[in-house]
Amino acid sequence: MSSWLGTVLWLVGAAFDLVGCIGLVRLPDVYNRLQAGTKCVTLGTCLILLGTALLADCPACSAKAAMCLLFVLVTAPTAAHALARGAKVSGVPLWEGSVVDEWDATVDRGGERS
Repeated sequence: MSSWLGTVLWLVGAAFDLVGCIGLVRLPDVYNRLQAGTKCVTLGTCLILLGTALLADCPACSAKAAMCLLFVLVTAPTAAHALARGAKVSGVPLWEGSVVDEWDATVDRGGERS
């Protein structure tokens, strides 16, 4: 049962990683690309690591996969947030098709809350 579930988790994780990579290439601006890269690739990588933890024969390998999973869950969204905030403060424009920019209503260009 666990080998079947681990294989399914690998395949679903690889599909999420593929969708995230396609999003990095196809989406129009840095903010949309960060969103695709962070959500899809984080979920895909975590599913692959979870499948690895289930399929591993040794408990040490499962523990390492679980630690890597926690590391990815903490660092990937934090890094994407820092990159998006840095891009916005630096003046990187939104895509011209964007409907609303809530950042400009709450934060000045210096990066401090008004």
